[in-house]
Amino acid sequence: MRTANLSIIGAGFLLALASQPAGAENQMLEEITVRAEKEAANEETLSIREVRESPARDVGEALSQLEGLSFVRKGAIANDVVLRGLQRDNINVLVDGVRLHGACPSRMDPPSFHYDFAEIERVRVIRGPYDLSNPGGLGGTIDVETKRPGKGAGGALNATYGSWNDAAASATAWYGAERYDGLLGYAYKYSDVPESGNGKRLTEIYPATSPNRYRASAVDSKAYEINSGWLKFGVNPSEHARSEIAYSYQDADHVLYPYLKMDADYDDTHRLNWNYRVREVSPLVRELYLQGYWDRVRHLMDDRLRASSQTSPRFYSMQSDATTQVYGAKLKSTLAAGPGTLVTGVDYYNRNWEVINQRAGYFAYRPTAIVPDVSVDNEGLFAEYELPLGEKVTLKGGVRADLTQIEAGKGNTLVSAGKSRDFTTVSANLQLTYTPVKGIDLFTGLARGNRTPDPQELFLDVPVTTLSAASNYWHGNPGLRSTVNNQADLGLKYSNERLYVKGALFYSDLEDYINFAPVAGSFEKSYQNVHATIWGAELGSQIALGYDLYLRGTLSYQEGENETGNRPLAEMPPLRGSVSIRYDDGKLFVEAVENLAREQDRVDPALQETTTAGWATTDLKGGYKFGGLSLIAGVNNLLDKQYYSHLSYARDPFQSGVRVPETGRFCYVTAEYAF
Repeated sequence: MRTANLSIIGAGFLLALASQPAGAENQMLEEITVRAEKEAANEETLSIREVRESPARDVGEALSQLEGLSFVRKGAIANDVVLRGLQRDNINVLVDGVRLHGACPSRMDPPSFHYDFAEIERVRVIRGPYDLSNPGGLGGTIDVETKRPGKGAGGALNATYGSWNDAAASATAWYGAERYDGLLGYAYKYSDVPESGNGKRLTEIYPATSPNRYRASAVDSKAYEINSGWLKFGVNPSEHARSEIAYSYQDADHVLYPYLKMDADYDDTHRLNWNYRVREVSPLVRELYLQGYWDRVRHLMDDRLRASSQTSPRFYSMQSDATTQVYGAKLKSTLAAGPGTLVTGVDYYNRNWEVINQRAGYFAYRPTAIVPDVSVDNEGLFAEYELPLGEKVTLKGGVRADLTQIEAGKGNTLVSAGKSRDFTTVSANLQLTYTPVKGIDLFTGLARGNRTPDPQELFLDVPVTTLSAASNYWHGNPGLRSTVNNQADLGLKYSNERLYVKGALFYSDLEDYINFAPVAGSFEKSYQNVHATIWGAELGSQIALGYDLYLRGTLSYQEGENETGNRPLAEMPPLRGSVSIRYDDGKLFVEAVENLAREQDRVDPALQETTTAGWATTDLKGGYKFGGLSLIAGVNNLLDKQYYSHLSYARDPFQSGVRVPETGRFCYVTAEYAF
């Protein structure tokens, strides 16, 4: 992949140095302007237009368009987001500021799985631990912003159909008056099992002798079927005040995960969110914001579709019934304090998580609390001050403190009922933005971010069923310490009417990073605190070339090191990039995209991580807009390449025994009508 590597680097220099003549004003130029003027140097936004033009099945796939973001593929859907090499609870994934957690210990249902694209207006990404208004966010924050009702009556219909009977349809309607408004929507998603570039289904990746292989009757089953519904109601009691309440429900049925040893029978998700905002309360109080929320996920998984269940007394040999619930509240104020702006607030959330496992080989399906009804209580307060230092320099800094108690409500073989841990953490950052001339922003930041161990890392215990299975004994570590990320960032943003370029460098020193690894001198595998470092770079650019032509490119690299173990840090994406050329006159567009990734040979053999080859794929798409009707058609992986994302390898503790390939040639067509 030396050629691909040189292509990426060459494209990066081209994007940074290209010049461009004037062209017609349209939506693409508006996006360049918005990104240049409204995005902070360490933030980026993915619009719903960019999502709709892609065949992405979930937010994890969609966000991979942005530099520094990638995903873990476990099947046809429910891809887990990775930001700058960090994933899971190391990053916050929120919906309108609401904390949402999946229920599966193996991350079958990450937070980004539990909402539909039709709900979304945009996705905001904060790189690094610079979000003090929410606890956690050690490596960054992804906040999904849902749609708000428009003025008057309106709505949108959307339908997509693609290869392997991939189908998605949604309908949204709203009405907005001066004093009140409302919105409701419904979405449906379905797909058969996708094929990879070699023509085999993802359910055919196991050897004939593997107990994890799919039964013959399940190889050609559906990959998933999902129904979602939501509603939102808003009241404007005065010119400066607004209250909103929103509810959504998602029912995901029969979701296959070839990456793992089990599949999901169902996922049921409820989300409820209320907020009240009032502006211009007084000359001192610019804004008050109050929020309360609740969500719950119920997840059932088993191996009924696998060969491992064929000789079992029941229709499965192993099953896990998992439930998680979160409720919380936040009070935030924005104050005029001297020459600057002060944002202060307090928040609280409670997360409860329980997973009951039953297996034929463990005392004839004895129910076992592998995540033993664990509750997390977090109380936090924060303050952040932004101070203009003249016309060219802005200084921003703040601090956050959290008190966290994590308690197991039940016992298992690892812990006794009532066992608890207490954590006190302090996060802070200092950011400086310098604008020497119009169009150029220089950003530098120093930050300290924290996150406490999650219930799984502390208290999970998967009992050993047989002596031969002892080498796979996987359990938590009740003695874990909180992870601290000491991070430095340096960024540059340049823009004019036709060009937008943003580059960034970062370095993270991770104290007590929570790493999964074998326990020295034992057959066990568990979570351990280690010293780790991650550094990386990102480059993104968008250029108007004239004649309604636009050139865009991205480039990102992260490198992690387990300093304690003197070996590479596991699960690091390789050097990745993309280059695209687009014709867009505001009605008609045609775009070609080249996606490239270098070989990843920096791997952690302790987790059975192996080298992944580099790859390159080509995507084509085009569309036409006529009034309220939009038509889009495209093909991803045009040449039907057989390839693997590095983050889809078979690793402990899941160890299903195979890699999950990326999908082969995928053709799709989308129609949308807005009224």
